[in-house]
Amino acid sequence: MIGLIFGDTDLPNVILNNIKKKKVKYIIIDLSKNKKFKKDKNSKNISIGQFGKIINTLNKNKCKKVLFAGKINKPKFSSLRLDFKGFFYIKRIIKSSKLGDAAIIKEIIKILLKENIKVISSTTFNPELSLKKGNFTKVKPNNFDKSDIKIGVKYLLKLNMYNHIQGLIVKNNKVIIKEGIYGTKKMIQSINKISKNNGILIKFPKKKQDLRVDLPTVGLDTFKDCKKYGLKGIVLKANQNIILDKKKCIKFANKNNIFLKVL
Repeated sequence: MIGLIFGDTDLPNVILNNIKKKKVKYIIIDLSKNKKFKKDKNSKNISIGQFGKIINTLNKNKCKKVLFAGKINKPKFSSLRLDFKGFFYIKRIIKSSKLGDAAIIKEIIKILLKENIKVISSTTFNPELSLKKGNFTKVKPNNFDKSDIKIGVKYLLKLNMYNHIQGLIVKNNKVIIKEGIYGTKKMIQSINKISKNNGILIKFPKKKQDLRVDLPTVGLDTFKDCKKYGLKGIVLKANQNIILDKKKCIKFANKNNIFLKVL
């Protein structure tokens, strides 16, 4: 039995479909905003503040391993339903929330480990979601692009462990915009006000990021946004990324002369 701690985005659905195909027994702890898995008979609607109930549910179903997937938004702490362990751990959660949504997941992982529950990689059942090193499209970066990519990667690698940037757009040897708390889509949309056309999107994991969860993710919408706002390519880190609808993404990229490079 595997425990699935699911939030929002499409990734949990992709993982769940594969788990069902492989006939793996599972239990879902649904932490999504609108309880998107409520129709699944194996889903439990539990508040993020009810750690006792979460842990008891996992233990009752003999789940010694759990998998995180999807975005878990910062809750409104004043309205949380807390059980005894929730009261015990809530100060840690509130403190971590000040560092961003990803920090909340990291703190939950620490709590689960203390309860002897191991967290496994989000790609355990879907290794095909992560790309290895290489160029995956007909179009390849030219020498000017390679120079831009080098500058963008260098910038990301220089960030300290407390910086939460995992994406940026580079053009003409200059980082023109960095991904904020609102994500990749908002970042791409904002370049229309700055410098449209020919930029390159680079998405790498944050420093000290737990690679079992919260990997940089792109999908068909990302490629469509790149076309709409004139970006010429996407660069990811090998084996440290997630790409949804891979075949559709590559087909769209080839049709629209967008490159996909994995370093």
